[in-house]
Amino acid sequence: MTAPLPHDAPAIRWGILGAGGIAHKLAQAVNQHTASKVTAVASRTPGKAQAFADAEGVQHAFTSYEDLVNSQEVDAIYVATTHNDHHTPALLAINAGIPTLVEKAFTQNAAQARQVIDAAAANNTYVQEAMWTRWLPHIAAVREAIQRGDIGEIVTVQADHGQPIAHVDRMKRPDLAGGALLDLGIYPVSFAFDILGAPDKVTAVGQLTDAGVDGQVSMVFDYGHEGSKAQASLTTTMWARTPCQAVIAGTEGRIEIADTFYAPSTWRLIRKDGTSWEFDGRVDNGFQYEAAALARNVAQGLTEAPELPLHQTLTIMETLDEIRSQIGVVYPGE
Repeated sequence: MTAPLPHDAPAIRWGILGAGGIAHKLAQAVNQHTASKVTAVASRTPGKAQAFADAEGVQHAFTSYEDLVNSQEVDAIYVATTHNDHHTPALLAINAGIPTLVEKAFTQNAAQARQVIDAAAANNTYVQEAMWTRWLPHIAAVREAIQRGDIGEIVTVQADHGQPIAHVDRMKRPDLAGGALLDLGIYPVSFAFDILGAPDKVTAVGQLTDAGVDGQVSMVFDYGHEGSKAQASLTTTMWARTPCQAVIAGTEGRIEIADTFYAPSTWRLIRKDGTSWEFDGRVDNGFQYEAAALARNVAQGLTEAPELPLHQTLTIMETLDEIRSQIGVVYPGE
């Protein structure tokens, strides 16, 4: 299951709503590693869109999201705002009939996710969660190895993501849907879904900050359906740098994905007879794969991504809601 080359995807014009660090990475990925171009950017912060446009060679800078959406200058939109404000810009783009890539976590909660997904259906408009890991070469190769039966029946998945970013303003604030889970924990959670699907039972414990957001969370996913033995053990923290590795262990062997598992990386497959081999999936940037997937899927007339269908995005958001409920994190307005 070799990942398709990003440069082979159709060329489209991208607009970006939000001009933070992750937006810069997407712009660089599109402009340098695909046939497409970022042609417009919008930010509500005075001067920020123009500064972004100057830095990334973007032709059009707007001071409102509405102006960009109505500009006729873009074929697709990337929503790169903070977690609490993904759904409103996404709905703006979707209701205009523009294919939309929404940064992870898809929304603040499952209720907002349903709004976005329902709007996409009503407008027959393509929407994709920007969980870039799903489209990276090393993860495509992991799926292929599992499907071949190289590690047998999966018994356990382990993944962690910890970064010392508790000092970052947006991470501290409940009103911006801060905390480790939506920003960092989404990666191991989505990874478990990719490998094992939706769990039958979720158990979580967490430690909260004085402001009431999660600083650290440990989760166990149990998969008891149809006689499965599988469990996933996942952790996230914004208080320390953890190994950021993943292991998929099966009855015939295991796959060990090196730091950083959710970014372009290498992995090693170790069979129970002691034989092993490695896969090197390192590439520059990496965001080009999710962007190219949108361009390719839209050209094929699809309305969602096969690698991350919208029903799974919604189930992931429902799972994150359940985890937050168990550890006691409630955002304003919920």
